[in-house]
Amino acid sequence: MILKLKNTPGIYLAGFMASGKTTIGRLLAERLGWHFVDLDEEIEAAENITIAQIFETRGEEEFRRLEHQMMRARVKAIERGSPTVIALGGGAFIQPKNYALVENNGITIWLDCPLATVRRRVEKTYHRPLARDLERLARLYEERREGYARADYRIPILSDDPAVAVEAVLGLPLFQ
Repeated sequence: MILKLKNTPGIYLAGFMASGKTTIGRLLAERLGWHFVDLDEEIEAAENITIAQIFETRGEEEFRRLEHQMMRARVKAIERGSPTVIALGGGAFIQPKNYALVENNGITIWLDCPLATVRRRVEKTYHRPLARDLERLARLYEERREGYARADYRIPILSDDPAVAVEAVLGLPLFQ
């Protein structure tokens, strides 16, 4: 395992909504024997409402404030040596202050899921406020790709089987 990961044992999974960050993150954490955190789930638990409700009642700006606050707390735990895999929200990694928070506190991995797969996965869901308009979804997908590309590693999501992605992550040079 590379020194950066030994010093700050955090793996941050970034990527567009429905790219598999939560599912893959849980499996990866289990395989590593690490803690797992889904940032969106933590926000919902702390606020006692859904992300969609936060967007609708408080707006995206307030959601992003809460998201950054939760990330900062998690990064501090990682800095104290708590090995954790964190599934970031779809927009978390592209926010400059969030990127600055994680770029030197562990390893970032972009789960690069094709837009067609994202659309198939979100088409019947209503809990994703930014996925309700498919044209806007496509624009957002393209806009965010450059931000995701800053991650330390990129894992193409070529299968709906999360075990395939977990094996790809475990095959990265950082685990050799």
